[in-house]
Amino acid sequence: MPILNYTTSISTEKTAAEIQKKLAQAKAQAVLCEYDDDAVMSAMSFRIATPHGQVFFRLPANIQGVLKALKRDAKVPWKKKTREQAARVAWRIIKDWVEAQLAIVDAEMADLTEVFLPYAQGADGKTLYQSIEQSGFAALTHDKEA
Repeated sequence: MPILNYTTSISTEKTAAEIQKKLAQAKAQAVLCEYDDDAVMSAMSFRIATPHGQVFFRLPANIQGVLKALKRDAKVPWKKKTREQAARVAWRIIKDWVEAQLAIVDAEMADLTEVFLPYAQGADGKTLYQSIEQSGFAALTHDKEA
């Protein structure tokens, strides 16, 4: 089965606006789009106020990973195997994921900080996931001998 949204023709700018609107409706206080050297949106950051203070989040788009997935899928037409298409697909996937996470919040199954926690950004600029991964998941692994 081809990668989700591989046929999209929706621009990254339109998708970014849709994501920003959803985040604003969810009480994000600020949203920032980051661009790579080729002026392609590479990440979106936002902040929210919590009872414990402001928390910052960073949602990266792994465009190169999406491009690899498009290229290796025989069902994806060759004209869709471009970096531009990979960027469009990556941001549509992120939009769908953000909408799903916000549906969980709306259903009161979790709060906003909880669903976006892997992407919470520390003072060092690393996301929580990056920090835990860098430690070899030491805080999460269960040593059988302990």
